[in-house]
Amino acid sequence: MPSLKEIKNRVGSVQNTLKITSAMKLVASSKLHRAQQAIEAMRPYEKALLDILSHLLAVEGAAPRADESRAEGGGTAIVAFASNSSLCGAFNANAVRKALQQIEEAEGPVTVFSIGRKMADALKKAQSLMEAFAEGRYSRVVLVYNHFVSTARQEPVAETLLPLAAVAGQEASQMPPDVILEPSAQELIMALQPKSVKLRLYAALLDSVAAEHAARTVAMQMATDNGNDLLQELVLQYNKSRQQKITSEILDLAGGQQQ
Repeated sequence: MPSLKEIKNRVGSVQNTLKITSAMKLVASSKLHRAQQAIEAMRPYEKALLDILSHLLAVEGAAPRADESRAEGGGTAIVAFASNSSLCGAFNANAVRKALQQIEEAEGPVTVFSIGRKMADALKKAQSLMEAFAEGRYSRVVLVYNHFVSTARQEPVAETLLPLAAVAGQEASQMPPDVILEPSAQELIMALQPKSVKLRLYAALLDSVAAEHAARTVAMQMATDNGNDLLQELVLQYNKSRQQKITSEILDLAGGQQQ
């Protein structure tokens, strides 16, 4: 049975840990609020740009050259987003599991672009991805990231990033007759496609960041709850051990007086 000093040391250790987990929860909660505002502000613009491209792609003969020239037997590029750090529950594990699933399901060679630290890295990789796609090295580019649904739920998803026609084609419709395209649908697509790809990468990154902060908030809350439960058990154990020690000392004194 541990001594009173050992139990007291454990109580102090748990209390110090609780201070850390509580502070991390508050920080993550604050960052989550800002991340939610950023992704909510981004989504309308992203949707509007995709709608424009959907209309343009529906125009006869307006398919982007990159889609036309890509190699049919090209490989698959997977852009996988994860966290910069740990202490966020199963956030990273879920993203890795989803990426591995996409690798197993892909046909032909697979190249993985892992993104987790700097925005500049994401944009540089977006440029190299578009160049490789246009050259025919990849026939498909997939985004893998944790989608923020709510504070308590983050869902790992896999979305097609390229070819753009496969994405925009889901909601493609004919251009309204009163719209005038200037200079031309083809030129507009070639100008807007890189912006759309970078914007979708940025939106995925914001989504992933929001999901990360939500996961960390929940993880720190659970750690704090578990720490409080452990602290109560240790305090109870300490009080019982202290009471036993006092009782034993009283019995020893009573026994000594009788002798």
